[in-house]
Amino acid sequence: MGKTIIISNRLPVQLQIGNGDIHAVPSVGGLATGMKSVHKGGESLWIGWSGLTDEEIPGELAPKIDKALAEHGSSKVNLSQEEVDGFYFGFSNRTIWPLFHYFMEYSEFKLTSWNTYKAVNRKFADAILEQSGPDDIIWVHDYQLMLVPQMVKAERPDSSIGFFLHIPFPSYEIFRTLPWREEILKGLLGADLIGFHTYDYERHFLSSVRRLLRLEVSFNEIYFDDRVVKVDSFPMGIDYQKFSQAARDHAKMSKKDQSELQRRLNSHKESAPDARFFLSIDRLDYTKGIAKRLNAFEYFLNKYPQYKEKVRLIILAVPSRSNVPQYQLLKKEVDELVGRINGEFSTVSWTPIWYFYRSMPFENLIDLYTSSDIAWLTPIRDGMNLVAKEYIATRTDQTGVLILSEMAGSAYEMNEALLINPNNFEQIADALYKAINMPEEEQKSRNKILQKRLARYNVEKWANDFMQALTDQREKDPAYVTRRLSVDLMNTILRDYRAAKKRLLFLDYDGTLTGFHNDPQKAGPDEALIEMLDKLKSLENTDTFIISGRDKDTFTRWFVPRKYNMIVEHGVWISRGGEAFKQLENVKKDWMEKIRPVLESFVDRTPGSFIEEKNYSLAWHYRQTDPDFGQKRATELDTVLRSLIANDDLSILNGNKVMEIKSSNVNKGRAAMRIFAEDDYDFVFAIGDDWTDEFMFQELPDQAVTVKVGRQKTQAKYYIDSIKNVRELLSRFIN
Repeated sequence: MGKTIIISNRLPVQLQIGNGDIHAVPSVGGLATGMKSVHKGGESLWIGWSGLTDEEIPGELAPKIDKALAEHGSSKVNLSQEEVDGFYFGFSNRTIWPLFHYFMEYSEFKLTSWNTYKAVNRKFADAILEQSGPDDIIWVHDYQLMLVPQMVKAERPDSSIGFFLHIPFPSYEIFRTLPWREEILKGLLGADLIGFHTYDYERHFLSSVRRLLRLEVSFNEIYFDDRVVKVDSFPMGIDYQKFSQAARDHAKMSKKDQSELQRRLNSHKESAPDARFFLSIDRLDYTKGIAKRLNAFEYFLNKYPQYKEKVRLIILAVPSRSNVPQYQLLKKEVDELVGRINGEFSTVSWTPIWYFYRSMPFENLIDLYTSSDIAWLTPIRDGMNLVAKEYIATRTDQTGVLILSEMAGSAYEMNEALLINPNNFEQIADALYKAINMPEEEQKSRNKILQKRLARYNVEKWANDFMQALTDQREKDPAYVTRRLSVDLMNTILRDYRAAKKRLLFLDYDGTLTGFHNDPQKAGPDEALIEMLDKLKSLENTDTFIISGRDKDTFTRWFVPRKYNMIVEHGVWISRGGEAFKQLENVKKDWMEKIRPVLESFVDRTPGSFIEEKNYSLAWHYRQTDPDFGQKRATELDTVLRSLIANDDLSILNGNKVMEIKSSNVNKGRAAMRIFAEDDYDFVFAIGDDWTDEFMFQELPDQAVTVKVGRQKTQAKYYIDSIKNVRELLSRFIN
């Protein structure tokens, strides 16, 4: 049984250097708390940066750091100041952070930062490879390490890797502006399970994968590099019991045991029993909407002047990334807004805003949570926002009102809160008014539901659910109708192949022998394929047929001079040993005049699609269209065509990003059986990748070896994953 390897930018401990010695102190809150159930005993290892650069660590203390970290099940990745500047302050926080939070105007696209980001991700990947074994489960965290999964998977293909993104994943239209978008997606797809806080983020990611990488996505599964990558949402919870119990203990405190902050809060409450405290707690970050919240508070005081001297806004802004220019400007803006609003509205006995620019210890957070009547949290964009959950957890008497931005990830779980658009000051002012006047009975009704949900889906359950899903993905035996063509099965097939007196091979072309191309007319076979087909053609006692939906003119140009056996247009034409194509089936084509205008109208309305006209069929290709839009149009076209051909002897073949209309009495299965009947074949092999090949798999005799390329439901006996595997398999017939 392997161990669990957790990887994040920072370790769950803080290093303290003093008097020539070093101590590691466990961090409190956040990811460190959430991973307690996963990171325990000798069953796990946490890899990350220690928080100290190479320049900050005295040489003689380096071994002591490793020892101190090992006592907490941790191991460090060494980073220089230059690497931290380019990787963390640079690409992570000046490119990814603003872009993923929809602040495109703040995003910097610097090649030097990107190169540093790649180099540091490589360091983390190497640390994982060095300290993990083949049976270990690897869980990578957050936007700083998005390239790590693929780097590890490339070196250790059988490793089990999970990735969780703790910030939003943006819509395709935003994500596509990133110069290194494909590298980021491929980096993430090295994981076997990719987790997000909400379904929206999951949906945005899948859309980007479909549109940018053109990969096949089925529900929440992606087919990539011979693997199935699962994508799912896991909304992160809090240590509910910790906050709830702290609030209960707080309520039992005597006055002498209370903090100075709590005594001051009590004093103000006693002096104005009808007053209401609004609480705002955030990191000082432009994504949190603090400046907008201050402007909205001013708007509220002007719209509802009766609440002057009866409400107070308590803002706790925790310093964050103070060396980044945008954060410095934000600090200046917030300072000025607080000063202006207080200057405009203050009276001798009342200051509308209490503003704290610092972090506070846990006990003071509990003071604020339990003393505030209304929590007002309105980020412009937020991956989750755990403060909203913490506030509800501390309301042990179930009073209190939560006003929450609908742009926060937690809003999806907290519909009982007052959800608002952080840009709508009118709506915010009305929500504040409603919160002030909400009956206690309604407050308790809302919070009772919220507390029950948050207590059930806490941070430990979040971590355990993700780990269980990753374990399930690792052990998953795909429920396909067919079996993977393993090495043992291939060896058995090869024995039968070599023992046979007369062999027959049917090879589909597009998607099997070669990849798909945007323009099917221009893309010819590569040299390696020609070399392989030449060798197959020269095999003794073996008849090899390329069997394809391609038109005969293209295959005449490519292959007739090489004297291959070919069946094209799904079984209409046949060419043997270099002879001109002859008809296998008598088919009509008068129907084409009726169908062509319909296809042309869909081409006009579907940018990127086009018509391929063959001798006896018409094909509508939509590989170059937007994937979602193309699929929608294909469904619509299928409905239209079926109504048109209801009384005609025609069929619709739905292939890989192509829809083809042809005569019903023509298909690959019928053609293959005609060839099979011509001789006494004792070994038959057929391979193909899409729906048109199913006729062949179904019609050939039971003893035939039929193979599907790709993991879809099929009539074939076996499947393999990719074109690369096809060529490897066929090379074994040759050698």
